[in-house]
Amino acid sequence: MQYSPAEPKKILVTGGAGFLGSHLCEILLKQGHEVLCVDNYFTGNRRNIAGLLDNRMFEAMRHDVTFPLYVEVDEIYNLACPASPVHYQFDPVQTTKTSVVGTINMLGLAKRTRAKMFQASTSEVYGDPVVHPQPESYWGNVNPIGPRSCYDEGKRCAEALCFDYERQHRVRIKVARIFNTYGPRMHPDDGRVVSNFIVQALRGEPITLYGDGSQTRSFCYVDDLVEAFVRMMEDTPDDFTGPMNIGNPAEFSIGELAEIVLEMTGSKSRIEFRPLPADDPRQRQPDISLARETIGWEPKVALRDGLKETIAYFRHLLNE
Repeated sequence: MQYSPAEPKKILVTGGAGFLGSHLCEILLKQGHEVLCVDNYFTGNRRNIAGLLDNRMFEAMRHDVTFPLYVEVDEIYNLACPASPVHYQFDPVQTTKTSVVGTINMLGLAKRTRAKMFQASTSEVYGDPVVHPQPESYWGNVNPIGPRSCYDEGKRCAEALCFDYERQHRVRIKVARIFNTYGPRMHPDDGRVVSNFIVQALRGEPITLYGDGSQTRSFCYVDDLVEAFVRMMEDTPDDFTGPMNIGNPAEFSIGELAEIVLEMTGSKSRIEFRPLPADDPRQRQPDISLARETIGWEPKVALRDGLKETIAYFRHLLNE
């Protein structure tokens, strides 16, 4: 995938050793930037950035963003936060602190250094939507006290903080709402549907399908997603803040995904139905009209093509 060259900058990526962050760090280095990767390794993994450690333009720092960070940077990509239900519900108070206190700390750093800040928000701000597909103007349908609220409301608060810092302190912000993303370097035990199905299929375990499989999701390949991150930071004027939906509008039922994974892995696993978790959204599909109009972006990688790469990654990982 081609990315336009950019003027070299000092760029901080929080959550940089995670699934999305590690791919973003790679792209920024290819563009000639100096990259500081910050991660507390709760869900991130050093193996994700192992190939970058010898690059003289790359630095990795173990740090928790709920504590202040004093560095000099030109741009900040704030990706730090566990993003799968298994991980963000493990310590919900810490999840909320990461979204709220961590974002305050990064906005404070952006204010002091006059850096531009990209905030990784989520489609979870829409909750279980009653509007379909979801445009950025939709305010959402979120349970503020449910088991998912630590993440949903944490990210909603993070967005509010970004816009308050922009209005009150003129901090330059870009807010992106990320929809379901998949690809190499996903955590094998993160509980997300793509990684779950692939790992279960490769191990010959039952495919756990929650509900009746009719609930829908839209799956964006990681390369497409990080391209949108960079375009939003580089190609839009500073007065464009978002929020902007970033995801793949092609909608699939969870049952369809299970059948595709079984076919592509050649697995003999059977499908096992289980009760739907509390507050699990029935449907999720982004309206990406704003991304098309503003940064000329839309995803290019078809689901089967992305799954081929993701299955190969997990096959290698499980055979190590």
